[in-house]
Amino acid sequence: MTTMAKTVVIDAFGGPENMKLEDRPLGEPGPGEVRIRHHACGLNFIDVYQRTGIYPLALPHALGMEAAGVIEAVGEGVTHLKEGDRAAYTSQPPGAYSEARVMPAAQVCALPDGISFEQGAAMMLKGMTVEYLFHRTVPLTRGDTVLFHAAAGGVGLIACQWARSEGITLIGTAGTDEKCQLALDHGATHCLNYREGDFAAKVRELTDGKGVDAVMDAVGKDTFMGSLDSLRPLGMMISFGNASGKVPPFDLGILGAKGSLKLTRPTIFTHIGDHSTCQSMAGHLFSKVQSGDISIRIDQRFPLAEVAAAHQALEARKTTGSTILQP
Repeated sequence: MTTMAKTVVIDAFGGPENMKLEDRPLGEPGPGEVRIRHHACGLNFIDVYQRTGIYPLALPHALGMEAAGVIEAVGEGVTHLKEGDRAAYTSQPPGAYSEARVMPAAQVCALPDGISFEQGAAMMLKGMTVEYLFHRTVPLTRGDTVLFHAAAGGVGLIACQWARSEGITLIGTAGTDEKCQLALDHGATHCLNYREGDFAAKVRELTDGKGVDAVMDAVGKDTFMGSLDSLRPLGMMISFGNASGKVPPFDLGILGAKGSLKLTRPTIFTHIGDHSTCQSMAGHLFSKVQSGDISIRIDQRFPLAEVAAAHQALEARKTTGSTILQP
């Protein structure tokens, strides 16, 4: 008898209503694969980009990029995990919005006992994103200053705490005074309500006219030019998302005119593509959580069957911290 697992799938790109929960067969893991039974699944903006077709998938396709649970079976050649292990991951291909799945093992990481399944599902993509932003994208050291947009979101609250633990000054932005306070409570040095005027001018004031060493921007279209205007000469613009829409084409010469700026568009999946790098990044994140430097804030929980409502809340900017889907 074939074992089935409820899985969120799309047949066409579009709104949250396009997601449907269907039973999919679960097979045995092949070489280099594991079968994992999920206890919690994470929600991220990349899921929205894939659902809408900004990041195209071959349809029909399952959704979801991170989850945590227990390893049920291990395929040939997998040595870092065994049956019964607690584990968490962010990984291609999408398919984490499910009760269980068979998937490549390389990016699945053993989850320390002191970290819950919900925390694991809430932090792998977001926390490892922060890890590469602060340690693998541009050299940042104690005393440097960064501008971080959407500082009260799931990635943002981890970034605020990470910056504090590294002695880095973080200027956050958020859309309400309440969200700004949340960022400050989690370690942001300053937080600007971007609905109250020109954030770039305020960043200049806070940095005595110098500008910041780096901008970390997952908002995209709405903040891109202001982000460039917030940088010091030779500063680094890190565009790692497009919550407000894709950044339109622009004249590369602007980077020279604004101070010989650097621009990069990284993705987490390039960084974690190498197995050993992925495991090292996860270990760094786990140590930050276990030491108390980082606490994972989960402010929303939805049953897997209510995934459309979870997406609507995320897109409407009604969420703070991380959101969990419960299989």
